[in-house]
Amino acid sequence: MARLACAAAVFALVLGCSGEQKPEPKTVTGTLEEIAEKADCEPNVQTDAAELRQANCRNGEGRFILTTFATDRGQREWINEANDYGGTYLVGRKWVASGEEKVVMSLRGRLGGTVERAGHHSGSSGAGGSGHTGGHGH
Repeated sequence: MARLACAAAVFALVLGCSGEQKPEPKTVTGTLEEIAEKADCEPNVQTDAAELRQANCRNGEGRFILTTFATDRGQREWINEANDYGGTYLVGRKWVASGEEKVVMSLRGRLGGTVERAGHHSGSSGAGGSGHTGGHGH
C-alpha cells in the first residue's frame, strides 16, 4: 500500500499538482503561410518542394524553422532523421517547428502540438537507425 501511495505522489509531482492546469492549446493546421501567421512570423521560404516546404521565421520570442509536409510518413521520416542531430521540436499535423527550446515552448502556446526533445540515443529498438543515406539539407 505504501508503494502505491509513493507512486501516486511521484505521478502527481510529474504532472504538477498546482490545481491550475492550463488547457492544452488546440493544434493548428494549414499551409506553411497560415501556420507562420499564427506564429506571428513572416516566413522566409527556403525549400519549396512537393514533399516539404521549409521557412526561416522570427517572432518576438526568437528564430525558428517551420516545416510543412505533404504526408504523415514524410513528416515522421524527417523527424527520425532530425533526431540524430538532437534539438527540440514542436510537432503538429504535417508540420514541425524547430529551434531553441525556449522558442519552441513559446510557440506551443500559439500553435498547439507536442514538444519532442531529441538527443543522441543508443538504439534500444534494434532497428539501428532509419536506414536513410540522403539528407534534408541540414
